[in-house]
Amino acid sequence: MRVLLVGYEPEVVDFSDPALPPGLDAEKIHHGIRVALESMRDRGWTAESCLIRPDDQAGPAVREKLAAAAYDCLVIGAGIRSWARHLAVFEAVLNAAREAAPSTAIAFNTRPQDSAEAVERVCPKAPIKG
Repeated sequence: MRVLLVGYEPEVVDFSDPALPPGLDAEKIHHGIRVALESMRDRGWTAESCLIRPDDQAGPAVREKLAAAAYDCLVIGAGIRSWARHLAVFEAVLNAAREAAPSTAIAFNTRPQDSAEAVERVCPKAPIKG
């Protein structure tokens, strides 16, 4: 099982946005990404991240990453799809995935730490080591 986790570069997140949980900062997001990748790797999966910026290069960055390797599942982070003002980025990521990897399953997490569970929802036969 090969998984790609797509999320925002923590350093470019606007933490003054009232839509974000109070106290959220770049280090907490980095920690969540590390935990997510470790959780997936602990299951015996190959897990990578693709951190993007909320700009017109988000779609091309995801497309390039998906074209470089065959992924079984793409997890799109909650930060990309949760904010109405980032709807265009979410659309760009979805369309890049559809174009570059049409057979790759797409999952959505609610926070980085539940990414592995999101993969298991959409890939129920995901092999687990052990």
